[in-house]
Amino acid sequence: MADGPGLRTSIYCAGCNHHCPGCHNPQSWDIKNGKWMTIDEIMEVIKADEFSNVTFSGGDPFCQADAFTELARRIKSETRKTIWCWTGYTIEQIRADEHLAQMLPYIDTLVDGPFILEQRDTQLLFRGSPNQRIIYLTPKEEDVCEGAVELVKLR
Repeated sequence: MADGPGLRTSIYCAGCNHHCPGCHNPQSWDIKNGKWMTIDEIMEVIKADEFSNVTFSGGDPFCQADAFTELARRIKSETRKTIWCWTGYTIEQIRADEHLAQMLPYIDTLVDGPFILEQRDTQLLFRGSPNQRIIYLTPKEEDVCEGAVELVKLR
């Protein structure tokens, strides 16, 4: 599975409460795993590569909603990079929770929904099972990806 189109700086977070059977990164479920980094440290890595856009994955970035919202806000205010974000939540669950929804204005493309092992399909682009949706939240990403994947628009 690729972390989005083109060159990307992928930020893999620790912490996930979905625990999808067959997850490709189960070591990321425990928030204690990984390396603690400040937003400033992560921004240095992101800014060091002027050509790569950004991917949030994990774990689940929405399990650290406050920190990832601030990181996404900084990315948008300090760079021209796009952000793709993978989550086990659906966009409907995110929108129903104002704490989670705070990140959405900064995300360009959301890949939502839990991975379902019984539906695993290695032919799908950017996701592991067909219940997961690729949702373009900004027109910029629609233009970049048009024809590459099916288009889902939820406004």
